[in-house]
Amino acid sequence: MIYLNNGATSWPKPPAVLKAVQACLSGMPASQFRGGSAIMKKDVEVLCREKLGGLLGISETERIFFTSGATESMNTVLGGLDYGKSDSPILVTQTEHNSVLRPARNIGQLKTHPVHVVKCTINGTVSEKALEEAVCPDARVLIVNHCSNVTGCIQDMEMIRDFSRKHGLLLVVDVSQSAGCIPVEIDKWKADAAVFTGHKSLLGIQGTGGFYIRSGIKLKPLKYGGTGRNSAQLTYENGDYEYEVGTQNMPGITGLLAGLEFIEKTGLSTIIEKEKYLMDMLYEGLKELPQVQVYGDRNTCRGPVLSMNFQGLKASDAAYILESGYGITVRAGLHCSPLIHEAMGTENGGTVRVSISWFTEEEDIKAFLKAAREIAGSIAGSKEQKI
Repeated sequence: MIYLNNGATSWPKPPAVLKAVQACLSGMPASQFRGGSAIMKKDVEVLCREKLGGLLGISETERIFFTSGATESMNTVLGGLDYGKSDSPILVTQTEHNSVLRPARNIGQLKTHPVHVVKCTINGTVSEKALEEAVCPDARVLIVNHCSNVTGCIQDMEMIRDFSRKHGLLLVVDVSQSAGCIPVEIDKWKADAAVFTGHKSLLGIQGTGGFYIRSGIKLKPLKYGGTGRNSAQLTYENGDYEYEVGTQNMPGITGLLAGLEFIEKTGLSTIIEKEKYLMDMLYEGLKELPQVQVYGDRNTCRGPVLSMNFQGLKASDAAYILESGYGITVRAGLHCSPLIHEAMGTENGGTVRVSISWFTEEEDIKAFLKAAREIAGSIAGSKEQKI
């Protein structure tokens, strides 16, 4: 089996991640502030925060909080921010995932806030002009997907940073698709909040992720419960909130730490270089097939994700043929990002998405391109027979 669905969940995981999770489950349970041990050493959560801060460009690593993933993180951030006026608009880009779009439209306290969609190009690029057209004086928050999980387009975050400062917007950045495979610089972007997931290019397991919230930003928690810090406190006053409640996913956080250490040891630049080489192979190989349409410009779509379609063949059918006929796993559909497909003209059936990771090999890409040529050839042959 050739696995090219890493945009959903990366696989395989580094052996060190699997060993770390097993070791955590095998050892005596421990968690920060909750045990009786007096051993003075940094615990897994602190180490993981520090590694995340180094990779994501966050100096306030104590402001990184763990959750079950990007969806819970985005619900927490969007549901807890102070929007000022009760009807102030929320700005989202057309590239956003449903982990943004659905909370923005369905969380109770957000239903009075209109959602303004910032249009993108067919590639997924968001321009300053499009941002200016969407903004209004009462807007308070802008949410931006750093790297599209559909086209791999990477946004110009310095332009977006300057736009947000100019209009006094709180900037929330989703780095779920970019963390671990593309440079992320949260402090440099002056982001007020950032959301990440652990199971994609950070090479952790499912059920891990978190968010960063800049100090000074008011954020009401999504959940309340035990933390082990001050068990006598039953109410919170003056914004002295806590964001990690209940029993933490220590096996997941331990695995995430191992994934971060693997990235650090391998080198982010090395990972980027290899993935760029493989993605260039994909783009160049598919460009030779007139029966294939690739969505995205290689100059802007530099993430390890590519969307394509075979002319006259449904995306779902193409994915089925690739898996059942060639043993190649891809993903078909809207990829939980319905609005970008309106810009691409693929809202009815979506696309075939091919996504790679550090563990994808050149032979995997060659096998996919060979399969694509054969499928495209069958389409061309069918058209000739009809004529």
